[in-house]
Amino acid sequence: MKITSYYPVIMTADVEATSGFYQRHLRFTPVFTSDWYVHLQSTVDETVNLAILNGDHDTIPERGRGLVSGLLLNFEVEDPDALYIEFQAEGLPILKALCDEDFGQRHFITADPNGVLIDIIKPIAPSADFAAQYDASALPA
Repeated sequence: MKITSYYPVIMTADVEATSGFYQRHLRFTPVFTSDWYVHLQSTVDETVNLAILNGDHDTIPERGRGLVSGLLLNFEVEDPDALYIEFQAEGLPILKALCDEDFGQRHFITADPNGVLIDIIKPIAPSADFAAQYDASALPA
């Protein structure tokens, strides 16, 4: 089997506000819009996609309907420092301050209007202890 695409779908009670958040703060643009579903695509990389879905829509099996919970979306970016300043200025919640982690990330964590955690990441060289846990092909150049 060849997987031809993969993207997360956030189930929410407010499709418009959630879609607007990702457009405004993470530079997505809608490529399909309805009142119950919006398919978003990155304005920087068309292979990066995200969908927003009304959690009560009848296309979802009844036992799976609801709102998103327990989700962390990772966005790898070139300059997390710039986004950190931008997000602070826009009043987004900063749940974890910008920092360097020994396991090889410079990152911070914010949240969308649904409480979905958003981890803004730039891979950095890990400490020697963590570097040994990586496959050599996965280490940042």
